[in-house]
Amino acid sequence: MPSTYKAAALAGALALAGTLLAVAPAQADTKPTSAPKGDGAKAICKRLPKTQEHVGAALTRLNGDATVTGSVARLEQRVANAKSAGHAEIQTLLNDRLTHRKSLLTTLQTRQNDLKAVASWCATQPGAPAQAK
Repeated sequence: MPSTYKAAALAGALALAGTLLAVAPAQADTKPTSAPKGDGAKAICKRLPKTQEHVGAALTRLNGDATVTGSVARLEQRVANAKSAGHAEIQTLLNDRLTHRKSLLTTLQTRQNDLKAVASWCATQPGAPAQAK
């Protein structure tokens, strides 16, 4: 091996060793975090409007018609198209995705109802913003 290759290999090995030494102390200093001292209600109430917005947008998309990307109806149409084309493997894959998407719809509807109850609770708390009341 020519000496330039040896020098390059040595430089690479030294760089790798330096990187490993620099990373190891940072990882060694990590300490376990303590257990939560509260339930995070203040932060939940603060994020509530944005959370409601996200859940509402997801439900709107999932409940959309076949022209809406990400909707249950669109995925049902794709399953039907795969079936009519005789693509059994694609139909199975899409059908599994459809099952998951329908369960997601149920989960998000439950979450939306839970968020309404949380909004009512947050509005009764001292220092609640005027819009939450």
